[in-house]
Amino acid sequence: MKISVLVEGKTERAFFPFLREYLSSRLAGRMPRLDPVVYHGRIPKEDKLRRVVNALMSGTKPSDAVIALTDVYTGTNDFATAQDAKHKMNGWVGATPTFYPHVALHDFEAWLIPYWDRILQLARHQQQNPGAPESINHNRPPSKIIAEVFERGACRDSYSKERDAKRILIGQNLSISIDRCTELKAFINRIITLVGGQVIV
Repeated sequence: MKISVLVEGKTERAFFPFLREYLSSRLAGRMPRLDPVVYHGRIPKEDKLRRVVNALMSGTKPSDAVIALTDVYTGTNDFATAQDAKHKMNGWVGATPTFYPHVALHDFEAWLIPYWDRILQLARHQQQNPGAPESINHNRPPSKIIAEVFERGACRDSYSKERDAKRILIGQNLSISIDRCTELKAFINRIITLVGGQVIV
């Protein structure tokens, strides 16, 4: 099975090797081909999203399913909540049974917050854990919190989404983040469900 996943940028792209490694351990003999379609900013919306999805589902090598993974926090007022984002993406694409909208709440870095000790180690800084990852919202999204830790730390490097997402995730158990982030669990369970695997409870 081929699953195309629309993602917003560098951090999500850095996540895919870890996602594949996790899924391969659960989906022996069922592992799908995950094809990230990377945008540098945000994924398309409105009519453009519908055209992109339709194009991926047609042509010489069509996708069996398309997942759109967006941040709820996009720097705009497009999405108020996770449900609002999913509802709007479904509306933009229309009645397409093999299209599945998913979100990171409020941005992808929420899925890195569960590895807070590793973040502090890399930043060479001490700071209180910000709490439940998916409760960190538009006012100060997870990506800004992580960037602030790196700026305050003694590492002398600013937070780099692609570089530091990899450094944070290397050697970590993805189940830690799945257990704390319901939207990550929903996204991964979608992939598992599409290939007939056993979902994470």
